[in-house]
Amino acid sequence: MSHASGGYYLPEPSKWPIIGSIGLFLTLFGFASALPHNTTGAVGDLTIMYIGMAILVYMLFGWFGQVIGESEAGVYDAQVDRSFRMGMMWFIFSEVMFFAAFFGALFYVRTLALPWLGGADNNAATNEFLWNGFVPSWPLNVMPNPEGYSAYKEIIGAWGIPALNTAILLTSGVTITLAHWALKKANRGALIFWLLATVVLGFVFVGFQVAEYGHAYGELNLKLSSGIYGSTFFMLTGFHGLHVTIGAIMLTVMLFRAIKGHFTEENHFAFEAAAWYWHFVDVVWLGLFIFVYWL
Repeated sequence: MSHASGGYYLPEPSKWPIIGSIGLFLTLFGFASALPHNTTGAVGDLTIMYIGMAILVYMLFGWFGQVIGESEAGVYDAQVDRSFRMGMMWFIFSEVMFFAAFFGALFYVRTLALPWLGGADNNAATNEFLWNGFVPSWPLNVMPNPEGYSAYKEIIGAWGIPALNTAILLTSGVTITLAHWALKKANRGALIFWLLATVVLGFVFVGFQVAEYGHAYGELNLKLSSGIYGSTFFMLTGFHGLHVTIGAIMLTVMLFRAIKGHFTEENHFAFEAAAWYWHFVDVVWLGLFIFVYWL
């Protein structure tokens, strides 16, 4: 069992970091090994990747279960609480930088690269030698070499599913805040109700995005191979959808813990961490809606 020594918390040696490292290695190695290595485009055997993913899931259940058990046993002190908060803050900061890179790529393409290819800002030679006759416009649906390029029929408009998903995520930001207030007031019934509402809204968002992707692939022929527009669209919305899924799973765990009687008015950082993460994905989606779908 972990313990405090001289007023400073010291965790016991743990097997979980090495297990997680092995799982990550097998997942990435298995994925890389299965990538196509010839012109057929056939994906290889993914068994090693699935084994790695299974090990990661085992690690997550075991490690988080241990942390939850220690927290409920009252092992952690104020120093541990501070370390958890700082760790979550830095993690969210790293996620901000992650999405900033993709938003930066979108900005570079739309604001700089396309005008340069079109000859703007004294780049006539760029236009002449790299793509003669190119007309800069966004979204881009032309390629200098159309071989292997999946031209799309239509872009995804802002005022269909994206607008609905915006309303869903904004509403979920309100419901998670109401759940937090209820927790601070020791109103467990309201906590569970608003937390359940947030979880439902999160998975509804994911369901609508799956439907949107099906429409894009099946009817609009919009794919990752549809040039720079397709790649930036799916990279940004796809990674955001993954983060929403992760956030919804985190909130589901918080819901089960709340039903089980975990958390008090003073001790509930796990809930706060999940709420911080959820507000982060809300803010990222607003940027996506404006810069990817609307403008």
